[in-house]
Amino acid sequence: MTNTLDLLRTDRVLTVVRAPEIADARDLCAALVAGGIHVVELTFTTPDLPRHLERAASTTDETGAVVGAGTVQTGLQAQQAIDAGAQFLVTPGQGPEASAIAAAAQTAGIAVMFGAFTPSEVMSALALGSSAVKIFPAHQLGPKYLKDLRGPFPEVQLVPSGGINAGNARDYLEAGALAVSAGTDVVSPADVSAANWQAITAKAKAFVAAIN
Repeated sequence: MTNTLDLLRTDRVLTVVRAPEIADARDLCAALVAGGIHVVELTFTTPDLPRHLERAASTTDETGAVVGAGTVQTGLQAQQAIDAGAQFLVTPGQGPEASAIAAAAQTAGIAVMFGAFTPSEVMSALALGSSAVKIFPAHQLGPKYLKDLRGPFPEVQLVPSGGINAGNARDYLEAGALAVSAGTDVVSPADVSAANWQAITAKAKAFVAAIN
């Protein structure tokens, strides 16, 4: 659990992969790590996610990545991800099975980041035991909103997601984010499906350079 948050605190970025197909999850992780991004979130919007997650998680000793599952919406998905080797879970929000997701993560001893947007949702996420809180969709109100949230929640680790790119990521970090989620700006679905690893490494390097 600590490992994921420590890496986020160091890297200040994680990558969210949304693609119709992943050519090779191990090579994808290796490409991202080569670009300076170590925390990788594979999402349940990708068909047959547990297979890709298992491939990525079983090769972390080779790649150096920390791999987790995103868009987790049910207790079953949480358990499938954990069984496949996920080292953290991320949700888009807090649905009827939020407690089951939290329980699965707690039992497995891994971090969970619940999605939230409003102050009330941030409080609910914390009550569920969220290790950090994902603010989604962050781009709707921008970095200033994140700074406003830091007022009542100065100790909460906030991770904005949605619409983050190399051009605005630093603004969110300066507003108090623990880290930012990099999506298609780094891992375009086309590159992931076509095994265009060199392009992904180059985009990851550019993103990391923009926030350092």
